[in-house]
Amino acid sequence: MERGRREYTAMMGSAPEEALAGVRAQSPELYEGILEGFGGPLARAELSRTARELATVTILAALGGAEPQLAVHAAAALRNDVTAAELRALAEHVSLYAGMPRALNALRVIDEVLAAAGTPAPAALQRVRLAGHETVVARRGESGPPVVLLHALGLDRRMWEPVMERLAEGRRVFAYDIRGHGSAAGSPAPFTLEDAAADLFGVLDALGLEQTHVVGLSYGGGIAQTAAVAGPGRFASLALLGTTDHAFEAFEGRARSGEEDGMAAQIVPSLTRWFTPAALAVNGAGVRYARERVLRADPADWAAAWRAFKGLDVQGRLAGFEPPVLALAGELDASCTPQIMKDLAGRVPGATYRELPGTPHMMSLERPDLVTAALDAFLPRGEGS
Repeated sequence: MERGRREYTAMMGSAPEEALAGVRAQSPELYEGILEGFGGPLARAELSRTARELATVTILAALGGAEPQLAVHAAAALRNDVTAAELRALAEHVSLYAGMPRALNALRVIDEVLAAAGTPAPAALQRVRLAGHETVVARRGESGPPVVLLHALGLDRRMWEPVMERLAEGRRVFAYDIRGHGSAAGSPAPFTLEDAAADLFGVLDALGLEQTHVVGLSYGGGIAQTAAVAGPGRFASLALLGTTDHAFEAFEGRARSGEEDGMAAQIVPSLTRWFTPAALAVNGAGVRYARERVLRADPADWAAAWRAFKGLDVQGRLAGFEPPVLALAGELDASCTPQIMKDLAGRVPGATYRELPGTPHMMSLERPDLVTAALDAFLPRGEGS
């Protein structure tokens, strides 16, 4: 019983004698039965608390008619590191196995719980047709200067979700899937960074943006620099996060490894470059997302992106770039070290160099607070914001 009390408190966020006071008064036996369940099967370590809440929410959604209990466990899931995106994905999953009505009922309850927790609604999505493929653009913010975010290799637009909501205060913030990633997986290959830069201009045209602030992390930073060389007039500013202005010898090896060894073999070398050991030990939402994106990638898309990145050649070619430039480094970045970023900034006259303490390569996923603050200070806002 004591084990059940501890487990209930840890999973549900409140002591059972308080949360279940009504049940205890009406039926002490049922109250004890609940605690016995929490102290028995639910206390076993074969399933993590996060996994158990995911399972419980799914079961209750599929059962139907248990909306009050579903609300309780959806809130408990949030307390146990389940994300809003994962909860919404559960409703989509239920639609395939238990039917659309129950999925819609579950989604309604989940959205009510998320709203009560202050979780923002999903970003608005727009499909955009580009040369040879389609992509999806996410948007937050209704007014103010436009900002376009370019994601890292192997991930997709969702790597920016931890920063988009705050950045959208006084701005219109967009993030899209680069060719070969996310909704744009399976796009024509091989391709070059110049092709990916042309895609950026295609997205701007589709959104009706003549000029914008561009933020690129890692691979996204390579694309952003390539586009800045090709069309500097489309840029209001350029923020380069954990990136390089020249290719590394390792790029071809990573392409071949994806083709020859498969994507499971890319998990360890990629995630240990991207995150700190502490983040990997905690296995939070950002790490889980990155692991799944790499594992589920098509080796052909992975290889094509690395070979495009291998063609990066912009060193010294931004010497005449006039808009403001921010070079943002992570102190613990093992991929694009602070020295690499300092050297890059030194080759762009007038660039501002900043270094985020305790921050690794995938800074938007592990330290979104620091990234958001740095970008918020660099990017202008609309009047009255």
